[in-house]
Amino acid sequence: MTGYVATIGMFDGVHLGHQFVLRHVVDTARETGLQSMAITFDQTMHRDQVLTSLSAKRLLLSKTGVNRIEVLQFTDELRQMTAREFMERVLKEQLDVKILLTGYDNRFGHDRKEGFADYVRYGQELGIEVRALPPAPSNGMGMGEGPTISSSYIRRLLADGHVGKASEGLGYPYTILGRVEHGEHIGTKLGFPTANIVPVDKSQLIPAAGAYAVKVRMENSVEWKHGMMNIGMRPTFDGHQQTLEVHIFRLSEDLYGQQLLVSFVERLREEQRFESIEALMSQLQQDAVLAEQILNQDMDEI
Repeated sequence: MTGYVATIGMFDGVHLGHQFVLRHVVDTARETGLQSMAITFDQTMHRDQVLTSLSAKRLLLSKTGVNRIEVLQFTDELRQMTAREFMERVLKEQLDVKILLTGYDNRFGHDRKEGFADYVRYGQELGIEVRALPPAPSNGMGMGEGPTISSSYIRRLLADGHVGKASEGLGYPYTILGRVEHGEHIGTKLGFPTANIVPVDKSQLIPAAGAYAVKVRMENSVEWKHGMMNIGMRPTFDGHQQTLEVHIFRLSEDLYGQQLLVSFVERLREEQRFESIEALMSQLQQDAVLAEQILNQDMDEI
């Protein structure tokens, strides 16, 4: 039989809840002899800062085992379609969807007034079987009781600096891609030379200000190095612009112009203003020791 088992979503972050849904899509496709498909949208549909760039989302979706990833451009034409028009013109005619898996609370179509029962009825008219997905587990997936995993829940965790909890919900460490640009070289003067990171995707959410234990992968390398990152306004130096500065332990290499992947492991402390440079240097030394302990423990748990 030709055609697809599909589900629709923004899939921002491709977190554990999304992975749960996509496993059902893959399993249903295998059971019915169809192919599996994840249907998503380009980044223009986002109103919030995103957890993943479109390229990162594609990569994460591909790891779920779906046969096809379809990214729809959120054009005016698509925006104005009713739910039935979308099912007929996009799902049936364009994408050859035979089975649509969706949650009871999922909504599509320009007015979003219709719901699951309407989609079932339209599907019967169009030859698309609409099935309900089982409820996604809460937070989840063997991690105990807690809120249902969602992209907005993970954004809130990151906005509060809870990168460890956010990574639990994602199922992988929260990561940003940035290019190293020239900064003010303050870290070098303090004995902790830093790479000044400018995120490649300006729409990606940056965790709350503070110091973090991180792992860093340099361009053209597969090795993850240990380090610490500071996000904030550098209040000790009366800074007025947020910076992302990463110090990689035991590295003296010139990184200017390189792209770095930075994965957040744990927050060390909030951003704070120090009364003297000496006090800041002392705190950075403590941060480095704590970061190494956290990162070494993280390695032991892999």
